[in-house]
Formats: sequence, C-alpha cells, structure tokens
Amino acid sequence: MHQRIQTLASGAILALVIGWVLYIGRNVFIPIVFSIFVVYLIAGLARLLGKLPLIGPVMPRGIRYALSLVAIAIVVVEVMYLVIAGKDSIVALAPRYQEPLLAAIQKFAVFFHIESEPTWQTLRQDLLAQIDLQQFLRSLFGSVSSVIVSIEIVVLYASFLLFEQNTFVARLAILSSDSRNAERIRQIIEVINARIGAYLALKTFLGILLGGLSWMVMAVVGLEFAAFWAVLIALLNYIPYIGAVLGIALPVAMAFVQFATSNEVLAVLLPLTVIQIFMGFFVDQYVIGNSFKLSPLAILVSLTVWSELWGIPGTFLAIPITAIATIILAEFPGTRHIALFLARNGKL
Repeated sequence: MHQRIQTLASGAILALVIGWVLYIGRNVFIPIVFSIFVVYLIAGLARLLGKLPLIGPVMPRGIRYALSLVAIAIVVVEVMYLVIAGKDSIVALAPRYQEPLLAAIQKFAVFFHIESEPTWQTLRQDLLAQIDLQQFLRSLFGSVSSVIVSIEIVVLYASFLLFEQNTFVARLAILSSDSRNAERIRQIIEVINARIGAYLALKTFLGILLGGLSWMVMAVVGLEFAAFWAVLIALLNYIPYIGAVLGIALPVAMAFVQFATSNEVLAVLLPLTVIQIFMGFFVDQYVIGNSFKLSPLAILVSLTVWSELWGIPGTFLAIPITAIATIILAEFPGTRHIALFLARNGKL
C-alpha cells in the first residue's frame, strides 16, 4: 500500500513538472507539434495519390509528396485569403450594421429590464472606460506578427521533418541497445502514425463536408460572407464540442445583425444546428471513438487542460496529443490502467 501511494505521488509530481515545462515552453513546443501534424497531412495525401488508378502506382514518391505539398499550400493560401478578405469586408461594412446592431442591443436591454436604454454614445463611454486602446492595439498587432512568425517556423520545421522522416524511426531505435525494445518502439510509432493519419484525414474530409453544407444553407438564405463563415466552420470542426457551438453562434450572430426579421435568423439557426448536431456530436464522436477510442469525458478534460496550457492552439491539438499519450501509456504495465481509464468503455 505504501509503495502504491509513493508511486502515485511520484506520478503526480512528474505530471506537474511536465505540465509546467509545457506551459513555459509553449512558444517552442506549439510550432513543433503543428509541424508534425502538417507532415502527417502531407504524407497522408501522398499515400492517397499513390492509390489513384493507373497513374498512382507509377508516380514517383517525390512527385507525390511535391504535389501534396503544393495542394496543401494552395488550400492554406485560399483559406488565408478568405479570412483576410472576410475580415476586411466586415470592417468596411460595419457602419451599415450599426443601426440593426444597436436595435438588437436595445431589445436585449428591454428584455432584461435594464433601466437606461443604451445608445452608441453610452456604449462607447462604457467600453472605452474599460479598455486601454493603446494596449489593445499593441496586443492586436503583436498577435498578428506572432501568427505570421509561427507559420514561418511551422513551415521550416515541417520541411526538415519531411526530409528526415525516413531515418526518424531508425534513430529512435538507437536509443535502446535491446533489439526487442527497438522493435517495440517501431510498433508504437506505426500505431501512432496509422491512428493520427486516419484521424486527420477523416477530420479534414468532415470539415470540408461540414463547411460545404453550411455554405449552401447560408447562401440560400442570403447571409453575407457565407464563404468566410463556411471556412471558419470547417476550421472549428477540429475542436470537439466547442467548435460546433461556435460554428452555430457566429453565423447566427451575423444573421441577427443583417436581417430585420426573425424568419431569416431561424432559417440560418435551425439548419446549421441540425447539421452541427449530426456532424459534430454523432459522426465526429464516431470518428474519434474508432480512431482513438477516447471517452467523451477524456476528450472534454483534454480540451480543458490543453487550452489552459497552450490557449487556442491547444484546443486544436488536444485530441491528437491525448491519443498519442494514451497509446504510449498503454504499452507499459505501470501506466496501462491510466490508458484504460481514458479509453471509451475501458477498452483499448
């Protein structure tokens, strides 16, 4: 009993130390982890190209990787263009939505029995009293610069990982002089590669499908910036639970501001809710369950933990990182019970 308590205490201390290191080193670790998943996407697409009829089997491996890299680069550029163009258009058209937005705020004020009916003047006074504009602009431009630098670092890391991926497993095996341990390391890496690759491929496909369906709904209703919201919904698809809620709330907020009547708002709200419930809460859980066998509680806890450690990037990376940790923990008798606790129905 004493030995077990000592083991648990040592494990708790080790977990706290690792968490502290991950937190203070997040600016270093986040680009590295993102670059690893970029390589997974490139390698997965290259494997799909190799399965194409006729040309796939005869296509050289280098050509397949080059085409995959170009395809992913085009998608990233298009997504960035849509996001930037959508942001600029929203800012340009903001004055047109001032009156509908103010009317909506006043309706909420009446509904919640707020004594004074807000106006833009009172709202500006209240907001500016709470905001240091200089600090806000400094943080905003700092965030934009940080994102650009992070993308450059991810591209650099991913390039080196692509060049060295063939020798990576062999170099890991050198860490152990025992051939059985080396083989075990190789098998664990193969399991991780297969599951992460399948997860990212399925999530990407589901994100494209979800964004396409959402775009059709919003375009039919006439919601402005439908393509921008569709891309945002597709990206939010990588965040379980929270992504589905935001994928509904943001377009509906736009519909609330744009349209004068509630019919159009409901025409956006109801179809998007049905699509998100089906895709986000059923299909997505089936994908995660079959790829990683993680329980819903483990998914929710991992989102909370990684968002606290790494912020918004942590919400995108939480599920794959937790799945990798579960696979590794399952390989050791002393930690297998933790992996079973995280697994759906207690089975790996």
